[in-house]
Amino acid sequence: MQPQPIATTLLETSRLVLRRWLPTDRDLFREINADPDVMAFFPFRRSHDESDAFLGKLNDMFSENGLGFYALELRETGEPLGFCGLTYANMPVIFPAETVEIGWRLAARYWGNGYVTESAEALLDFAFVEKDIKAVVSFAVADNNRSTAVMKRLGMHRAAGMDFDHPRVPETHPHLKRHVVYAMTPEEWTRRNARLVEKA
Repeated sequence: MQPQPIATTLLETSRLVLRRWLPTDRDLFREINADPDVMAFFPFRRSHDESDAFLGKLNDMFSENGLGFYALELRETGEPLGFCGLTYANMPVIFPAETVEIGWRLAARYWGNGYVTESAEALLDFAFVEKDIKAVVSFAVADNNRSTAVMKRLGMHRAAGMDFDHPRVPETHPHLKRHVVYAMTPEEWTRRNARLVEKA
């Protein structure tokens, strides 16, 4: 049986659309991959050609279960902002097989508006309610306080016993190798949402 095609739009929130990538997203994707602030915790930045090639692979990454890094778009204007998604961690030496990670990257001019938290909340709900995923992890360079702050806002718990030195970070960048890990289970997600309802 052939896999069913994945819809262009995966999810919508009050302000955002999470969708597959379009050719018109190229300039935004180039900007993200070349920005020294956005890429401060990565060992390299991509040239325009490298960025274009990677963009071409992103839609191909979506498996028949709908996991992948989706483009974020502002509902009001249609502007692309960056990406947020769920994908297999694909580091068998570090994580058990089939471990799902949540990750994001946003153009710097859109920082500070809560877009990553909003999209990640929608994806965690999708993971636990729609896809019955048993746990989701997120990881970042230990000093990447901006990303770990999002993990905390999402209610993910610190999984210090899973911290690791990233195998794909070269030895020439030792300050970027150590990664901290946060995780969440469906039960934690349910409790977190119940607490938010109580506070409302």
